[in-house]
Amino acid sequence: MAGSKVQEYIEKHPKWETQLTELRELLLSTGMEETIKWGAPTYMINGRNVVGLGAFKNYYGLWFFQGALLKENTALLVNAQEDKTKAMRQMRFEEEDTLNCEVVRKYVLEAMQNQQEGKEIKLERVEKELVIPAELEAAFGTDAAFQESFNKLSPGKQREYATHISEAKREATRQQRLEKIIPMIKDGKGLYDKYKNC
Repeated sequence: MAGSKVQEYIEKHPKWETQLTELRELLLSTGMEETIKWGAPTYMINGRNVVGLGAFKNYYGLWFFQGALLKENTALLVNAQEDKTKAMRQMRFEEEDTLNCEVVRKYVLEAMQNQQEGKEIKLERVEKELVIPAELEAAFGTDAAFQESFNKLSPGKQREYATHISEAKREATRQQRLEKIIPMIKDGKGLYDKYKNC
């Protein structure tokens, strides 16, 4: 099934059809599993993303999910979003470029080896500081059970509630929001729980 969807993807990019087909054949020859993720062909080992295949108006190419870990083969890689993308690197080809599959193969094989060895750049999660708005702080002072219920919530749920109140511009709106969330907090519910599992 993934194969037919990949073929459809390639056919939607007639300008690059020949090159995309060559790259696809190269990727399939390595034994990686082919699937579609984020609307584009993606190649995996043991369920882990290794390489993606993509086509755009002015270029086509590959993206290496852990491309920053490549040591031997780096000359053709670019970071598409400096300061945002830590691990992913792209290999781009434009109309006048010659596609050399033997050179590309070396990049792919190194990326596969890194994946098989479990090498990975982990994303750093930065915990945002919890800032309790004055209205919430005042409610804690008059209702100890309410504060205890709030303290039992996960840090993420606490931040959701605090932000929900502090984002309101008018004092009356902040007060209305507070009154609405007090029963939810006492029930141990998150602000957005009702939208989960929809």
